[in-house]
This record gives sequence, C-alpha cells and structure tokens, in this order.
Amino acid sequence: MNIHGDSIVIRAIEFEDLPALHLWSNDPEIWYNLGGWHFPSSQEELQQWLTTLPQDKLNQRWVVCTQEHGPIGYANLVSLDWKNRSAFHGLYIGDPVMRGKGHARDAVLSLMRYAFDELGLRRLDTDIIEYNERSLAFYTKKCGWRVEGEKADAYYRKGRWWNKYLLGITEADYREFLKNA
Repeated sequence: MNIHGDSIVIRAIEFEDLPALHLWSNDPEIWYNLGGWHFPSSQEELQQWLTTLPQDKLNQRWVVCTQEHGPIGYANLVSLDWKNRSAFHGLYIGDPVMRGKGHARDAVLSLMRYAFDELGLRRLDTDIIEYNERSLAFYTKKCGWRVEGEKADAYYRKGRWWNKYLLGITEADYREFLKNA
C-alpha cells in the first residue's frame, strides 16, 4: 500500500532506490541538519540494511516520490509504540532541486493522515537541532506541530554544543490544524 498526497507518493524502499539513498546518506548538508550521528555508508551497507527492513515492524521507512522525478526524499515512522499509540517521525527531501516546492509539507500531512486515520496513533514526535530554523518553522507554522520541550547541549556539531527541540502533534491537534488549514 502506498501513501498518496497531492503531489507525492510515499512508498516502500526498493533496490532501485539505493543509488538515490546512497547519495543522500553521504550528503553532509542533509546530515548536518538532522539529529543523531552519521557515518559515511557504502551501497553494500545500504543493500544489507534494505534486506532487514521487512522484519522490523516497529520502524517503518519509505521513499518520497513524485511521478515526474521518482524518489526525491525519505520519510519514516519509527519507534512505533502500539500500547501508547505513538511514533517518532523523520523526513528529508534529499534532492535539492525539489526543496521548497511544497513536497515536504504534502509528505508530512500525508504521513499524519496515515498515522492518525489508518494506524490509529494518538501522537507523533520529532526533534530538531536548534540551528535548523527552517525545519522548526516548517513543522510549527506549516504542519501544526508544537515545541514541547528542549534538551540543552544535546548535539555536538562543528566544535560546539547545540540544543535539541522536542516537537509533537496529537491526533486532536492534527484535526484542529486541518480545520484551520
């Protein structure tokens, strides 16, 4: 089953997507703006990773595609917690030419619809490194998420410590956001 938006489709990762994923997984601009720590990866590592995805039911990962351009980005719902009906969400548009065209918003809204209407989740969480002001504004102003907290000195980048903003959206907030969108 694919997740359809207005301009995008979110679908399972296929082996033919690995060249794009490999390019993005080694792009320092992308990883500088994301949390966690990342090491360069080979295509072989990505192939091994892809073969494990079907067994991992608590971490769902997809590519974001457009009909005209094929894969343009990556999205996920991970750390799925069925008892508490929550998950952690991540997204990036890997193809720099496709950024700023509304595809990220379409993908986030489509994933929220899928999470709340299809999976029956009650909340989604994400985190954003403090200097990634573009993502912070995107989630809070264009997608209805709220900053729910901050962790001091959570990320070390380019010789200094940065805070981590904790963001979330509940199903009720999502429904209210849709009424006003």
